[in-house]
Amino acid sequence: MNSRERVLTAFAYEEPDRVPMWCGASEEFWAKARQELSLDDEGLRLRFHDDFRRVYAKYTGPSLKQNSTIFGIERDGMGYGQPLNHPLANASLTQIHDYHWATHNHIDASDIVKQANKFSKQYAILGGDWSPFWHDAIDLLGMETLLIKMYTEPQIVDAVLEHISDYYTNVNIRIFDIAAKSIDIFFIGNDFGSQTGPLVGEQLFRRFLLPHLKKLIDVGHSYKLKVMLHCCGGIFPLIPSMIEAGLDGLHALQPSCHGMDIAQIKAKFGKKIVLNGAIDSHHILIDGTTDFVRTKTIETLKIMKPGGGYIGGASHDTILEETPLENVLTMFDTILKNGTYKK
Repeated sequence: MNSRERVLTAFAYEEPDRVPMWCGASEEFWAKARQELSLDDEGLRLRFHDDFRRVYAKYTGPSLKQNSTIFGIERDGMGYGQPLNHPLANASLTQIHDYHWATHNHIDASDIVKQANKFSKQYAILGGDWSPFWHDAIDLLGMETLLIKMYTEPQIVDAVLEHISDYYTNVNIRIFDIAAKSIDIFFIGNDFGSQTGPLVGEQLFRRFLLPHLKKLIDVGHSYKLKVMLHCCGGIFPLIPSMIEAGLDGLHALQPSCHGMDIAQIKAKFGKKIVLNGAIDSHHILIDGTTDFVRTKTIETLKIMKPGGGYIGGASHDTILEETPLENVLTMFDTILKNGTYKK
């Protein structure tokens, strides 16, 4: 069974030959690992037993300011940074509709098929635009303003989200019209949770955010793609609504967050949505010894592995630079050794 077959078997809630593996890493960690192991990018993916490969469309529109988003939000600070302004914080409906919204015509997907073909159907191919509509709305309005307006001016929130999600819907249609047959999984990202629980309650989530998530899910399904969402934090109360919307996979489960008991999640949702991650990036991978990593990885596998529908990996989308390389290698090697299914 090759990597692509292994992943798609997991998405069918069947047991493949072994638990599929996922490796997402920060640029800093990746550079460190390449140097320490003397491997190129593909050699590193092979060493980490990564069953996925990712393809990207290109932005061809007007030049963006450094560290600015597609919607013109300038950011500064460590990593992805923080927004320096919220241009729609005090905007009227007319001003929102008149805002200089990005156009999907500036996305070029012509190279995606070539990117995917080099993997010869050996790996599960992730594609589509990241589509972070929730984060863009926060940037445009400001977090506090956005949450307040959900109660005081819901029409403002609706208008902003509609413009954002329309952009991402059209971008992904543009990508999939060209390259859907070369992609297996539409991979999107919106963090709806914090360490202590959802950023919005289930009622607000269903009212304001779920319709736009469902719109993206429906686009992926219309091209016969599986859809997987990266979503950090304590999101247990939101998972049922995501399943109702048709989401196929949930990426980077964080067991250290409130309410994210992986045994409960597996028991309740393990045959309804593919679960990806669950090996704690902080307390295990960063702080632990290799023996501790090995022990905790085996414990996680005993819970998550049975019946398929699980992808093994870290609880964060990007393994951070401060994570010891030997711990990451131990995690993946332990999954390889202990993640096999008996036939």
